[in-house]
Amino acid sequence: MALTPQDVNRIAHLARLELSAAEQAQMLDQLNGFFGIVEQMRAVDTRGVEPLSTPLSALHPVQLRLRDDLVTEGNDRPANQKSAPAVEGGLFLVPRVIE
Repeated sequence: MALTPQDVNRIAHLARLELSAAEQAQMLDQLNGFFGIVEQMRAVDTRGVEPLSTPLSALHPVQLRLRDDLVTEGNDRPANQKSAPAVEGGLFLVPRVIE
């Protein structure tokens, strides 16, 4: 999937970037290089390969350090809502943005 200079112009416009002609050419080379790597990775047959929890687990077994999922902080809603401009019934009030 090779990009064209028009693609780079559109991406730059969407990202609100102003690129010179030299920068556009360099960006085109870099993006096409990136997509070339992606195409190489897509060509690799990964059927039957289990995902790794960490890249280190490919080298040796890794014991994951998981913690218990426990609540460690209490509900301090009034203190958290002190700086809000408007609160009602424990909820933040915000201006309507969709009519």
